[in-house]
This record gives sequence, C-alpha cells and structure tokens, in this order.
Amino acid sequence: MNYDRILIRYGEISTKGRNRNLFVDKLKKSIQRAISDFPNAKVQGQRERMYIVLNGENGAEIIERIRGIFGISSFSPAVKTSKEIEEMKDAALQLFQEVYEEGKTFKISARRADKTYALDTNELNHTLGAHLLKNVPNLKVDVKNPDIDLRVEVREEATYLSCENITGAGGLPIGSSGKAMLMLSGGIDSPVAGFLAMKRGLEIEAVHFFSPPFTSERSKQKVIELAEKLAKANGGYFTLHVVPFTATQQLIHKQVPENYTMTTTRRLMLRITDALRERHEALAIVTGESLGQVASQTLESMFAINDVTSTPILRPLIMMDKTDIIKIARDIDTHDISIQPFEDCCTVFVPASPKTKPKKDKVEYYESFVDFEPLIKEAVEGTETIHISPKVKEEIDDLF
Repeated sequence: MNYDRILIRYGEISTKGRNRNLFVDKLKKSIQRAISDFPNAKVQGQRERMYIVLNGENGAEIIERIRGIFGISSFSPAVKTSKEIEEMKDAALQLFQEVYEEGKTFKISARRADKTYALDTNELNHTLGAHLLKNVPNLKVDVKNPDIDLRVEVREEATYLSCENITGAGGLPIGSSGKAMLMLSGGIDSPVAGFLAMKRGLEIEAVHFFSPPFTSERSKQKVIELAEKLAKANGGYFTLHVVPFTATQQLIHKQVPENYTMTTTRRLMLRITDALRERHEALAIVTGESLGQVASQTLESMFAINDVTSTPILRPLIMMDKTDIIKIARDIDTHDISIQPFEDCCTVFVPASPKTKPKKDKVEYYESFVDFEPLIKEAVEGTETIHISPKVKEEIDDLF
C-alpha cells in the first residue's frame, strides 16, 4: 500500500505548556532539514501532532531519515481518509491486508479526537473489527497482545489509519535547550556525552584538538567519522572545529613540571574551547568526563581545571560506569570508530605519573612563568571549521 503520510507523535514535548509551539517549531525544522532532498514531502506541524505528507516520495527512505531525530516519541506510516464509515472500512481492510500473515491476531485501537463524531471509540472498534473478521478468513482477535494493532484516529479534518508504531529517539528537539560546545576527542566517552547532550535538546558544535605531526591525519579523519555519527541525530548536519594544538602542547611540556602537564593541558584546552564558545555564541561546554575514571577526572583535578572559566561545564557521563558508556557507544554506532588505534593529543603526550590530586595554587604558579595568551589566540584564529552535511560526507568518503 502506498502510504500518503507519516504521523509523528510527540513525547516530552507534550508536557510543555504555553511554550510548546517553540519546541514543535524546532522539531519541524529538524525534520525538514533531514528530508530536504525529498522536495515533494511537506512537514505539517501542529500543537498535538505532526505529519509528513509524502506526495509520492519514498516513505521507507524518509522513515530511516527521521528515526534518530530527537523529540519524536513514535511515528507511524499512515493513510488518510474521510470520516465516512464505509471509506474507513475499505481503507482499514486494504491497510490490514498489506501486513497480515496467516495465523496473526489483531485488534482495533480507535481514538476519537473529534468528540462530535457520531460513533464513539467502542462502536468504531466493533464496526471496523467486524469488517475485517468478515473479509479475512481465519482471523482472530486478541485485545491484550495482538500481532497487529490497527490504529484509527478520527480528527476534525480527517481520519488516519496505521498498523505500525515505530519507536522514535525521544528526548527534546535539538536547539530547544540552547547551544553548547562539545570537547570531542577520539575516545569512547565524548561522542556518547555529545549524543546525550543533543538528546536533551542542545545544539552541539564539537571542538577537537589536533597536534600534528604527533597525531596523524588518520586520527583527524577518525574524529570526522565520529562527528558524522552524531550528525545523524541532526538530519545529517554537524559542525566540527579542529584546533591546532602542537605549539601549545610543546610549550607546556617544556615549561611545566611533568606531573602537572596534564592539568595545564586540560586548562588550556578549556580556555581555547571557551574562546570558541564565545565566538560561536554558545552558552555551555560539554565534556565526556566520568568521575574517577582517569587522573584528570578526579574531583581535585576537575576543581583545578575548571578554575579557568565560569562557563557552565556539562558532564552527562559524570556518574556512569565505563560499561554503561560502552553500551551506549555501541547503540549509537560510535564504539568501533572510537577504538581504532589512532592516538589523539591527550594520549601521545600523557605523562608517566600524572598528578591525580593537583593543587590549584601550584598549577597557577607553574603557569605564571609563561604567557600562554598569544598561543591561545593563535590556536583560536587557526581553527579549521568543518561543516558536516550529506553532501560533504560524500566528498570525504571519496577521499579515503
């Protein structure tokens, strides 16, 4: 059967009050962006529901595009009919026959959003169910655990029928909670942190620190691939800032005692990220830190590192076990990229015995002998910005 629309149901958006329309508009824009290369498909956003009117476009391909978009609780490919009962019966039978296999059970789940409609939900269930039982041999009803649940929604403008209820990504539409910068390494944790931040409605731009020749072009490509995975939740679009960090790291290791180089490195990374945040009008910084996981993620380390900025630092993974983080990484398909053996700047310069409980006054003392400000400005000005999009991804794939 040729579906003529996809019915999209809201999740958490439904709990919003007077500002619900702002969330609906953000979701509508995310969907429009994801399906922009399907010119005939039109998105119709309403306060209670959203529809993608297919107008002959490939419904299966569009379903794959919207499956990972945050803000969608569930969605169903649907057909639209009038509210005339005979037309509803014909459409229900045709739709049901598309998915029915011998021996499967069914039920009708009618919902009457238009309370003025002549038949109530029980009458609709009985009328449409009887029509299917009459026309499909050996069909059985199971109201508790059916194989096929035929949903019928009678609204003021029309009736919508569907047999599939596809689970969406949930969360809030990207951009509805503001904008933040993600410190994206090549490891397992930071892509997961970015994904969870996006799920809470944050628009994310990533910052990656690149130290050639100590880190290779392949390590940079690895981070681009991680950015492409995160882009899937944003209709295929994502922005990645690649910061040249070699000169800064070399100066740190020349001037700062070895066991404090890690602390100073993180402080400088945070200062550069904060400068980029301000330039790109973001309000927070997201990191992949998990409490106690490594030396830079002890409470003492975070206290000493955070001191360089008053910008909110968001840590979605802070209380997660590594096994929990790995599970999410596998679910979002970043794990196998993250474990590729291409080191980032944090791993190639790691000291033999990093301080796990650094003192803020000590690190400030060591840094006082060096003017890092020119290097920070140089790194910010030299940052390469890569805009991931479906077209750019094709070009990148052609190069590797």
